[in-house]
Amino acid sequence: MTEEVQKHSVHTLVFRSLKRTHDMFVSDHAKQVALDEQSYKMKMTVKMRTEYKPVLHMPVLKEGRDRGPLHGSDPYGQPGYPLPDASPDYLVTGTHPYPSAPGVALTADTQMQKMPSEAGVHSMALALPPSQARQEASRTAASVADIHRHAGGAERSHPPQHALSLMEGGTKTSALVPRKAPTMPKPQWHPPWKLYRVISGHLGWVRSIAVEPGNQWFVTGSADRTIKIWDLASGKLKLSLTGHISTVRGVAVSTRSPYLFSCGEDKQVKCWDLEYNKVIRHYHGHLSAVYDLDLHPTIDVLVTCSRDATARVWDIRTKANVHTLSGHTNTVATVKCQSAEPQVVTGSHDTTIRLWDLVAGKTRATLTNHKKSVRALVLHPRQYTFASGSPDNIKQWKCPDGNFIQNLSGHNAIINTLAVNSDGVLVSGADNGTIHMWDWRTGYNFQRIHAAVQPGSLDSESGSFACVFDQSESRLITAEADKTIKVYKEDDTAACQLFILNSKKSYSVITMSDVIFLI
Repeated sequence: MTEEVQKHSVHTLVFRSLKRTHDMFVSDHAKQVALDEQSYKMKMTVKMRTEYKPVLHMPVLKEGRDRGPLHGSDPYGQPGYPLPDASPDYLVTGTHPYPSAPGVALTADTQMQKMPSEAGVHSMALALPPSQARQEASRTAASVADIHRHAGGAERSHPPQHALSLMEGGTKTSALVPRKAPTMPKPQWHPPWKLYRVISGHLGWVRSIAVEPGNQWFVTGSADRTIKIWDLASGKLKLSLTGHISTVRGVAVSTRSPYLFSCGEDKQVKCWDLEYNKVIRHYHGHLSAVYDLDLHPTIDVLVTCSRDATARVWDIRTKANVHTLSGHTNTVATVKCQSAEPQVVTGSHDTTIRLWDLVAGKTRATLTNHKKSVRALVLHPRQYTFASGSPDNIKQWKCPDGNFIQNLSGHNAIINTLAVNSDGVLVSGADNGTIHMWDWRTGYNFQRIHAAVQPGSLDSESGSFACVFDQSESRLITAEADKTIKVYKEDDTAACQLFILNSKKSYSVITMSDVIFLI
């Protein structure tokens, strides 16, 4: 109770002190601050040096010359500032004639010259050859104009550009050219995506997806320890493969052979022969759960990454562990392969991305820009770039050295997966069930999707663990925490609405998210 009384009393004292101070100076509020001569002279000196330093060395006022006490208003509106007379004499210093023109020379008898008139400057400029006129434009005409302003002379009858426009072949300086205001890059218009199919069948979280090269079917791996193969056109189940004893975290279909590869939290990496639907090879070596795998596009090499902080390179046929890529200090969550350098890229929970030299089995570069775990990577199908996903930002990088391009901010969640197609549509799926669509070039977020969970599931089970475009890039398949597989396609009516909008100027048939592309 005593503390409250003390706080109140201090507040009252401070308030009264402020009121007394206000009453003391209230009569002076409308008065103008007195001009300090010394500070004013200092300000004018700084202005002269800042604005006229390149020409101050040319004419110097003769010292000791008696001038009439002319007073007037200076260019900044202060009274009582002395003005020089209209045509003062100047002491010309230096060896170069001023103004530089044919027939003008300095001797001991002709050191005193009158301030050159503007008409004289124009006539001398016209008498010069074109090449010399261009050379003297910036030095003579512009300097004389500056000296006129510095000396406080009368305003010129011509506009500032007149001296330059009279010269043959004269060019304006960059200061006279108006600068164009910076503009935001205009994003490419992409049709919005809509959900058109939900596939059920798994009994656990669906953790991974892969589409086969012929675009006839796709495969999913789940926490129910099964791998299921689905018909892409109808969404019907074609086959179930059992063999893993824990969650299947990664699947990949080979483009070079009829093989399916899978990995899981049981530390196993399996190769399935799809002609016999059984495992034909095991790749032993990881010491903990295997989180992701990827196939090299041009050579028979498989790369897997694990919770043991390593990525391993396997020869597919001999099952030999060609390289163990060590260097990360925490779980390696994702790995991607490409035919060009860097051939292997990994993202880890230690917040770094590593680019690997596949021949030497060593790190080529380490990218440390992220502040949180990197769980997703995606390579652009056409450009020599890739993107990484983390809860802080989605970042784009340029190969081969991993030069940073830009941040894609706004998806404030744990990003589990990324996918990109040839049209420049980047998709990011997060732990909270949100899917964001981005324009790859500009980083504009043109659509956000939060699909409803399967009936009977909890709202907390709305998470996207994996997403991939099919081979035609017209379908987007996502793996969800509500044990379903969702298939999205582009909204065909959006293009018709855009056409109507452009032809009839009718803004009532398009959503607000699309208006940005038309401004």
